[in-house]
Amino acid sequence: MSRFRGLWQASVNATKRALTWNLEDLVPPNEKYIFNFSSAEELKRWHLYSDSEYGGLSSASLEIQNPVNGSSCTGLFSGNLSLDINESSRWNISRSGFCGMRSKKFDGFIDLDAYDTIALKLKGDGRCYISTIYTENWVNSPGQEEDNSWQAFVFVPKDNWYIAKIPLARYLPTWRGNVIDAQLEMNPARIVGLSLSVNAEGGFPGAKSGPGDFHIEVDWIKALRSQT
Repeated sequence: MSRFRGLWQASVNATKRALTWNLEDLVPPNEKYIFNFSSAEELKRWHLYSDSEYGGLSSASLEIQNPVNGSSCTGLFSGNLSLDINESSRWNISRSGFCGMRSKKFDGFIDLDAYDTIALKLKGDGRCYISTIYTENWVNSPGQEEDNSWQAFVFVPKDNWYIAKIPLARYLPTWRGNVIDAQLEMNPARIVGLSLSVNAEGGFPGAKSGPGDFHIEVDWIKALRSQT
């Protein structure tokens, strides 16, 4: 094939691809799975953190719960919240009593611009948890490596499966656990990770709080799009 004919054929093929409409590209599905705790492989996509990294004494684990009576696998995030601090720690932390599970960074970004809600299927212990979305750093000062974080409370009723639906607009910009007092808008097209965490103190009025054991099962995490 001559060079001219090759260029012509490449142009024709590109035009055909451009004219071949993909309905899913034009109208995204109403829901998009982000995480599904269907096997032990899913655990490789997460890591745990707690105040123990800074001298606290809280602890956490994440494991897959095997199916029961035909149900699917779920992830069990559990542990113990402690307000005590190791006296020999070299860190001077101002607060303790927290644990979390954070997804490892995505390969690139997850684009959720077509969606407006995060949904989590959970079975908890009556505590209030924190859902965090991490986005590409554009809020923090230049040179800082930390991702931007956006947080919302999730109250999970005790011992029953519950689907928590959190509008993206309800996530507030935070810096190291404190809400940033500024009008900022999340960029849902540049999401680099998610996390679910728990604090011994704070949360919704009436929710279980204080030091002690915690446990929450996670079936899946999705993005939802309002139907219009």
